[in-house]
Amino acid sequence: MSLDVFFVPRSVAVIGASRTPGKVGYDLLANLINAGFSGDIFPINPGVDELLGRPCFPDMQAIGREVDLAVIVVPKEKVLPAVKQSIEAGAKGVVVITSGFREMGSEGFEIEKKMVDVCRRRAVRLLGPNCMGIINTDAALNTSFIGRYPEAGSISIFSQSGAVCAAMLDLCSSRHLGVAKMISIGNKADINEIDLLSWLAKDEKTKVIIGYLEDISAGDAFVKAAEEAASVKPVIILKAGTTATGRKAAASHTGVLAGADSAYGAAFKRSGVVRADSFEALFDYAAALALQPLPKGNRVLIITNAGGPGTIAADAVEKAGLQVAILENRTITFLREKLPRESSISNPIDVLGDAVPDRYAAAIEAAQQDPSVDAILVIMTPQTMTQPAETALAIASAIDGSKPVVASFMGGEDVLPGRKHLCAAGLPHYGSPERAVAALKAMHHYSLWKNRPPRQITHFRVNRRRVERIITRRMRTNRLMVGEVKGKDILSAYGFKIPHGAMAICQEEAVEIAERIGYPVALKIVSPNIIHKSDMGGIQLDLNNAEAIEDAYDLMMLKIRKRAPDARIDGIYVEQMIPRGLEVILGMNRDPQFGPMLMFGLGGIFVEVLKDVAFHLAPITEAEAVQMLMSTRSYAMLEGRRGQQGVDVNAIAVGLQRISQLTTDFPQIIELDINPFIVGDIGTEPIVADVHMNLTTLR
Repeated sequence: MSLDVFFVPRSVAVIGASRTPGKVGYDLLANLINAGFSGDIFPINPGVDELLGRPCFPDMQAIGREVDLAVIVVPKEKVLPAVKQSIEAGAKGVVVITSGFREMGSEGFEIEKKMVDVCRRRAVRLLGPNCMGIINTDAALNTSFIGRYPEAGSISIFSQSGAVCAAMLDLCSSRHLGVAKMISIGNKADINEIDLLSWLAKDEKTKVIIGYLEDISAGDAFVKAAEEAASVKPVIILKAGTTATGRKAAASHTGVLAGADSAYGAAFKRSGVVRADSFEALFDYAAALALQPLPKGNRVLIITNAGGPGTIAADAVEKAGLQVAILENRTITFLREKLPRESSISNPIDVLGDAVPDRYAAAIEAAQQDPSVDAILVIMTPQTMTQPAETALAIASAIDGSKPVVASFMGGEDVLPGRKHLCAAGLPHYGSPERAVAALKAMHHYSLWKNRPPRQITHFRVNRRRVERIITRRMRTNRLMVGEVKGKDILSAYGFKIPHGAMAICQEEAVEIAERIGYPVALKIVSPNIIHKSDMGGIQLDLNNAEAIEDAYDLMMLKIRKRAPDARIDGIYVEQMIPRGLEVILGMNRDPQFGPMLMFGLGGIFVEVLKDVAFHLAPITEAEAVQMLMSTRSYAMLEGRRGQQGVDVNAIAVGLQRISQLTTDFPQIIELDINPFIVGDIGTEPIVADVHMNLTTLR
């Protein structure tokens, strides 16, 4: 059912309207009237005949006609009867402001579920409970008890926290950011962020969506709704509550490193959501995305009246992964004619401390005409001859809207007049160059995502039946931990290169296998109780003859019996030695909300020491797999720099895609580690050195 009734109702009833100023029932009714809502307003209170100049009714039935939207502010024990009464009176939408339900324990949760059941049986949508209501400036609708009614504009807000909603509106007002819609979703008993993303994506008055969330109701549905919304307008979300693990520590490297925050980060990346890491950043990004065009690239021009702030900005640009633009010769010639001889014409452009407004205007004009510039950052510091207000007006007049322009008038009271003019002109302003650059970075990343090619998932030819047989047998016998031997069988069926090897249960068999597959070989302990074999002395490498194998076999068994006396030993795996190469790790951890989450990082001990890893949700495209690799600090090691030979990056990307296909095909796999995955020169095929998997029974 559409949510239109919550935003453009023809009539609103306030059940629990009060005659006492300061009570929610009074303030909400006053807000509804004072906003100028043109529809019918019906206060409901059995003990009052008139409220704020409006006839007051004892109950919904006494109104004598259907009401579109009911807003309930009665004590919690009266909420369920009020919901039923509203539905009987024809309400198609119900907003429950009252708190004390799910958030207070099992008893409140049961009442909340009954509310939802009653509404769903009659196809009525419910917002809340424990929320602050809705504002729609386009319809002059305010069904909240928030003290500030916002200026009309293009930013729509939703928040799981009512207090954060109020703070959002206050901050919008202070930064002169107009609001289209405000929705406090509270406990999300029925209407949640997924419903709102879908509705706001189609709302013509909404140009940017910003949200505050503490949890996400349904991972797959959220990703789909967020992706559809972000395809037509920016979606910026501040996600709180990401430091708690929310699950038991897993045995695999991937499971240990893949916390709740990684899952949300991967979901936002997939769906195009711009993630804000702070409340301040939420509005920094919203201002830029609401007021300025998207950049066509990552090249930034800096205009400043002092060298120090220009250097700060240039550092911030490079740290953000953007580029300090290199100006064309004709731009430099133009600037030499317009600016004093002492001015620095290279980027940053220093218009000098005594800059008059015309210098800023000339620099902006040049930047807008230069095709090598994608975005402009204008900086001013207060000096004796500075003219903040006049300069802000000149900047605003010079802008033609072809490229994003952001400003940082650094300081306090001395530059305040300039800031006010910037806000009035719709130019995003930031207190520091770093914040301005962070906003440009968010714009650039969103632009890249929005202009990405269509997602095409590669489907490799695999032996799916072979994997089905292995997993079925493991599940039937409740052997849910898959070690190296069977794990490699599974990966081999999905196209991974596996070194030759076989299981031995005695020295003689180990020697026979080594003679058959060829020296040198490695010996590896096979035990469901030993995951990290090297820690227990369960690996012996570079064995070149039968005597070496016999000695290594005895030594390994001695160490294992001493260090893990209770471990069940299934045998010793004899395997060809793998050619040397770069060790990386490919992994997957199945998030309970978002499904299979892929991981990449440097392998061996570095994955835990450096924790330089990247995550992405499956299924993954080739371009997304490559982007995963590029997002790590260690990507330079993969490419090969300063005379060092690089490795086959595309081969790693293919490995990630094969894991994506495997774990999408088999939801029984909840954890997977290929560590290490040995990668060689371009054109060589990577080799799986070790693998570990965990399965789960599907319900």
